Amino acid sequence: MRLLFLGDVMGRAGRDAVAERLPGLIARHGFDFVVVNGENASHGKGLIESHFQALRDAGADIVTLGDHAFDQREALSYIEREPTLIRPINYAPGTPGRGAMLAEGRNGHRVLVVNALGRVFMPPIDDPFRAVEAAIAACPLGEQADAIIVDFHTEATSEIQAMGHFLDGRASLVVGTHTHIPTADHRILKGGTAFQADAGMCGDFDSIIGTDTEEPLNRFLTGIPNGRFSPAEGEATLCGVMVETDPRTGLAVKVMPLRLGGVLAQAEPGF
Repeated sequence: MRLLFLGDVMGRAGRDAVAERLPGLIARHGFDFVVVNGENASHGKGLIESHFQALRDAGADIVTLGDHAFDQREALSYIEREPTLIRPINYAPGTPGRGAMLAEGRNGHRVLVVNALGRVFMPPIDDPFRAVEAAIAACPLGEQADAIIVDFHTEATSEIQAMGHFLDGRASLVVGTHTHIPTADHRILKGGTAFQADAGMCGDFDSIIGTDTEEPLNRFLTGIPNGRFSPAEGEATLCGVMVETDPRTGLAVKVMPLRLGGVLAQAEPGF
């Protein structure tokens, strides 16, 4: 199978980049399944229903969230009727929505996607390791699932590395989101799980993690808020990770980062 994961979509610039580039990527590289993290897609915080639908229309099979999952209040209601939108699995019991979804890919492949939220430098949350383990135990790789993708939304690279090793050999891809900065550590772990500590964002990198520089810089210099953070709206770089799996095991045989357009653009890889 060929899998594509795109990092945090940041505001209008990120949404436009996904809409413009994702359909062509799917056609050129024959991706069987696409996951997009959409938790910052609406004005930099949260995801309204129309923007969720735009990501789906562009080719996302599953849209994941994170610590801003419910910043747009309408998400509390529409997430219940949208099985392809998942929020962190380790939210408290009774939280609307679901944290894992088994979905069918373009060629009939069954892909389990799990979204979890980290605890290091993040708001208090239930144990992500046990929550993810329970989801994977209920739908094991090579049995009910032909591939498993885990989006671990966390601040600390040590925590996402720990999750990667914890799931090595039991997931096709473990990838970090949240920091908006793509890491250079893509690799296949010893047990066959593809890993990257942060996929990066789909947004304008001529910014401060996707935000216009003026207000964040003001707060660093003065400590006094002078306005709201606003998503930067220059040309976006599309950032993510591409994985090819062994059809017999669901484990990774190839992993490559993706950075297209904007200030971080690289040549499109021959995946």
